[in-house]
Amino acid sequence: MNNIVAIVGRPNVGKSTLFNRLIGERQAIIDDTSGVTRDRQYGSCIWNGKTFTVVDTGGFVRDSEDVFEAAIRSQVKIAIEEAGVIIFMVDVTTGTTDLDEQVADMLRRTDKPVFLAVNKVDNHQREIEANEFWGLGFEETHFLSSITGSGSGELLDAVTEHITEVEPEGNQLPKIAIVGQPNVGKSSLTNALLGEDRNIVTDIAGTTRDSIHTRYNKFGKEFLLIDTAGIRKKSKVHENLEFYSVMRAINALEEADIIILMIDAQTGVEAQDMNIFRLAQRRNKGVVVLVNKWDLVEKETNTARDYEREIKERLAPFNDVPILFVSALEKQRIFQAVETALEVYENRQRKIKTADLNEVMLAAIERYGPPAHRGRLIKIKYVTQLPTYYPAFAFFCNHPKHVKENYKNYLENQLRKHFNFTGVPISVFFRQK
Repeated sequence: MNNIVAIVGRPNVGKSTLFNRLIGERQAIIDDTSGVTRDRQYGSCIWNGKTFTVVDTGGFVRDSEDVFEAAIRSQVKIAIEEAGVIIFMVDVTTGTTDLDEQVADMLRRTDKPVFLAVNKVDNHQREIEANEFWGLGFEETHFLSSITGSGSGELLDAVTEHITEVEPEGNQLPKIAIVGQPNVGKSSLTNALLGEDRNIVTDIAGTTRDSIHTRYNKFGKEFLLIDTAGIRKKSKVHENLEFYSVMRAINALEEADIIILMIDAQTGVEAQDMNIFRLAQRRNKGVVVLVNKWDLVEKETNTARDYEREIKERLAPFNDVPILFVSALEKQRIFQAVETALEVYENRQRKIKTADLNEVMLAAIERYGPPAHRGRLIKIKYVTQLPTYYPAFAFFCNHPKHVKENYKNYLENQLRKHFNFTGVPISVFFRQK
């Protein structure tokens, strides 16, 4: 069971508004003109202690009328194949339309959980009108208003019952996924590592359709390599191959322990790369950044050190990340990339003894204590590492709610300074002592 929740439905029913509410950011452009959702639509949502990835399919449909219905139908088909849970959104103000009926017909045939969300139900009259949607035949029908948020909590409660956070079992092989935009060299890297042409490598962006799992066992290193479909740039939204490849990349990211994020040295870090980087960070995955095609860059204008500094500025605040300059085609430094990814895997597994942790961190807290809140002194007495599959620490104190964000960053920096967590997001929590 994967943890991808896809929001489907025809244009203009409020998918992007719900998406933004779920991920807690205004990431999508919202407008009353149908088909305006243009920005890439995936993000992370935490509800009832469970984390899952939400995909808003609205960003993947073109405007022209003839492809509209076909595109939405093919999107729903991909969502049925690739997502774990589907939210099917309709609009109470228009009633049931032909396209709603067609989508409902497709969704009734899947055995995946489908939630019908009747949107814009924000007064008593509309509540009565919304009852006609029970006729679409979905047991899980929820009335809500994605603008005001009413009803969205109940929908999320129901959705999270179908989300399972699976903690990886011990003694498993590390899972490493290579992600990045199309044509950045992911397949060339896979082939260079495996020494065989596993994928078709061409200069046409988006030729890799599927993610492929391969066991790598050479030079005393062993892991599972997940090669993914590319993530497309939004200027190249021509067809649903793009939506499909994004779903595949998110699926691979969900599965992996470590992400190798490949970027093209000639274009640098783009918005797309940042999206996937932030998603990896929110999902507590280890990250290694590979700058590919470094052999093609004019070295006079750009030294590796300057380039690395620019990338780290973009990635901040989480920029304790290894950055390697490679050429997949020339096979330059690609084995170093594997070694680095496996080191990051070790860092993600690292457990610090409580005594060592307290010795170092309490000294750091003594040097620079947490700022007082409204005249109340905050005292941190004790710290322990939580038994999670990624580094997470609990600091026990008298006023956990009043510790400021910048102090939390200070503690994270101290943890990074004294213990090696390079490439791995760290979670810091404050608990009542």
